[in-house]
Amino acid sequence: MVKPRVLPPLDESFRPAVLANRAFREKVKASGQGVPMVIAVERADGTRSVYRTEVFAPESADFEQNLQYVERIVKFLLWQKGGYRVYIGGSHEIGEYIQKVYAPNGERAFDYEFMGETVYERPFEVVITDADKVPPANETAKSLGRHLDGCRIGLDLGASDRKVSAVIDGKDVFSEEVVWEPRPQSDPTYHYHEIMSALHRAAARMPRVDAIGVSSAGVWINNRVMVASLFRGVPRDVFNARAKDIFLRVQQEWRVPLEVANDGEVTALAGSMSLGVNGILGIAMGSSEAAGYVTPEGNITNWLNELAFAPVDYAPDAPVDEWSGDKGVGALYFSQQAVFRLAPVAGIALDESLGLAERLKQFQELHASGDSRTRAVYETIGVYLGYGIAHYADFYDLQHVLVLGRVTSGEGGHIILEKAKEVLQTEFPELAERISVNLPDEKARRVGQSIAAASLPEIKKERKEG
Repeated sequence: MVKPRVLPPLDESFRPAVLANRAFREKVKASGQGVPMVIAVERADGTRSVYRTEVFAPESADFEQNLQYVERIVKFLLWQKGGYRVYIGGSHEIGEYIQKVYAPNGERAFDYEFMGETVYERPFEVVITDADKVPPANETAKSLGRHLDGCRIGLDLGASDRKVSAVIDGKDVFSEEVVWEPRPQSDPTYHYHEIMSALHRAAARMPRVDAIGVSSAGVWINNRVMVASLFRGVPRDVFNARAKDIFLRVQQEWRVPLEVANDGEVTALAGSMSLGVNGILGIAMGSSEAAGYVTPEGNITNWLNELAFAPVDYAPDAPVDEWSGDKGVGALYFSQQAVFRLAPVAGIALDESLGLAERLKQFQELHASGDSRTRAVYETIGVYLGYGIAHYADFYDLQHVLVLGRVTSGEGGHIILEKAKEVLQTEFPELAERISVNLPDEKARRVGQSIAAASLPEIKKERKEG
C-alpha cells in the first residue's frame, strides 16, 4: 500500500488504488521477472474488452502479490466494462484463484450473481488460458441523444429525489425536483405512479408531448430494467413480473418514442452537450456514484460504467459497501454515503431519522451557515476524487471529467474540485495538464441530467410523398 502525498483530512488510512497498481507494475518491471497477463471480459452480445498487463513469473518470490493485483483489476473491469465471462490469460494458478473468488460461495458471490444471471442472464464463468490465446477485443459504440427537436420530457430518477424537465426545441421551459423514497418500497405501483405524476407535471407545461427520455441508475437493456437500486425493496418475483417492464408500460400509456439510459451515460452526455467536448467521463455524486463515458469520437459504448462498485481504495480497513459486501468501492467515496460516513469523523451529528436528501440538505445548510467542520468533509471527498480520476485514467481515454450531482451543489462542489486538482497537480502533473476537470453551473448540476435525458429519443419524421 502506498501512502498518498496529499492525505484526506478525515481519512489518513486511505490508500489509493492508482498508487498501489502503479507501484506493483514498477516493481514487476524492476524485477526483470515480469510475464504477460491478459484479462478479457465478454458480454452476452459477443462484444469483448481486453486489458493487458504484466505480473511476477511463477518462480518469483513475489508471485503471491499477483493475486490481489489481478483480482482488483478483474473487479474494476467487470464494473467498468461488464461481462458474464472472464478470460484469465497467463498463470493458471492466478486463474484458479480468480475462479475461487468469483464463485457462488466465493468472496465475490455478489459479482458472480449480478454479472451472470441478473444482468446478462447467463451463467458466470472464468476461463483460464494462455496469454496469447485470449480472444481479441471486439468493441462497439453508438451515438446517444443530442436530439433537441419538438416537445420533450426528460426524467432523472435518483434514489432520494426525482427531477423532471419540459424541453421545447432544446429550451428548458419547466424543471422540478421532488423528494421521494423509492428504495424501501416493496410495491412497484409506487414507482409507476410517481413516474406518471412527474410526466404529467411536465406535460402540462407544453402544448404536446413528442418524446420522453429517462435517466436512472441501474442496468437497462432495450428499456427494460435488469437491476436498479430504485427497486431494491421489491421482491425478486414481483420485480420480474411488474417492475422489469415498467417503462414499456409507460410508453404504452403515452404512445410516443421513449428511451431509458443509465444515469451515468446521461451524466456524460450532459457534459458533452454543455461543454461541447468529447472524451469525457461524467461522475454524478448523488445517493450513490453514477458514471458514464463519451468516447473521443462522441459516441457511447455498451460498457456498464457502474463505477459505484469499482474499487478505488485498497486500504485493509476501507469501509464496506452494504450491498455488494466489497470494500473501498466508489459508492462510499463519491456520493451522499461519503458525506454521511465522514461527517461523524468531523464531529458533525446529522439527524438519521431524516431521508437521504434531507440529511444532505442539513449538512449543506451547516456549511452555508459557516460551520468550519464541514470543509474537511468536502476536502476529503476532493482528495478521493483526485486519486479516483487518476485511477480512472488508467482505464479510460480521458480528456475531460465533469463532476455533478446533489453532493456538489453550492460552495462544496468548488471545494471538492479544488482539492481534486491539487492532487492531480501534486501526484500526476502529466494528467493535470491533459485532463480538464469541470463543474457545470448550479442549475445544470441539479437538473442538467433531466434536460439531457430529454434528448435521448429520436423523433422519427414521416416521409411526405412528393
